[in-house]
Amino acid sequence: MTHSRQQAYRPLTGKIAIVTGGTQGLGADIARELANSGVDKVFVIGIGKDACESIGASIGLCAEAIEADITKDAEIDRCIRRALEHAGRIDILVNCAAIYADSGLASTREQWLSTLNVNLVSSAIFTQKTAPHMRHGSVVINIGSIGGKFGAAGRAVYPASKAALLQLTKSFAVTLAPDGIRVLSVSPSWTWSPMVARMSGGSHELADQVGALVHPLGRVGRGEEIGRAVAFAASEDASWITGTDLAVDGGFSCLGPDQGQSAGRWFERALQERAKEPSV
Repeated sequence: MTHSRQQAYRPLTGKIAIVTGGTQGLGADIARELANSGVDKVFVIGIGKDACESIGASIGLCAEAIEADITKDAEIDRCIRRALEHAGRIDILVNCAAIYADSGLASTREQWLSTLNVNLVSSAIFTQKTAPHMRHGSVVINIGSIGGKFGAAGRAVYPASKAALLQLTKSFAVTLAPDGIRVLSVSPSWTWSPMVARMSGGSHELADQVGALVHPLGRVGRGEEIGRAVAFAASEDASWITGTDLAVDGGFSCLGPDQGQSAGRWFERALQERAKEPSV
């Protein structure tokens, strides 16, 4: 989004937002894009004093970082109370906080419970406690994942938590609709993040090269692209959207097991590989 675009179109002007898990990675990108879209204040919730100070400074005066552990109800109450002290209401809640502790079939009970506690239960409780302070036209946006929609070998806990979050989105959307509060989810696919940076050795080029294998648009996503989708979902431009998932995935979810290739192409490759085998 260019500077002129930011100045010309600020659909969230005057809104009060909370972003959990907002001090790094995707959460920080979402908080920045909400700021670019005009929010009066974005309260960024995260772990670690240094991380909180850093994101607050990078966004500017419209951001306030709060260090908090959202697996504790009293900490959630403290975050909400601080937002209410500023404006007496909350217009946007983005549940982005998540952890990845997943050993697939070998995952321990502790991995299951800790991941579900952060990724699912804390999102539910934060929504439960925030909703009474929202007015008609407010919105809750849960950050899902394409991982919650498809099977993947060697994974279990994280995708299960995201699949449950997508279902929770539907239930809360129906529950809060009479109050004029929308609830929807945004599900990214592979997005440039600290995890992708580690796997690619810090190379955007390599990440895009690998991402092109499973994304029709030919690369991995960028955090600001997810952030702009969240800003759209939070705006009046999306006022007739609730109870659904917005896939921001470069086309990942439209591919089947054949990865967009025709059956003839797969057989052609198999025959080519067979032709390379030595004859006996």
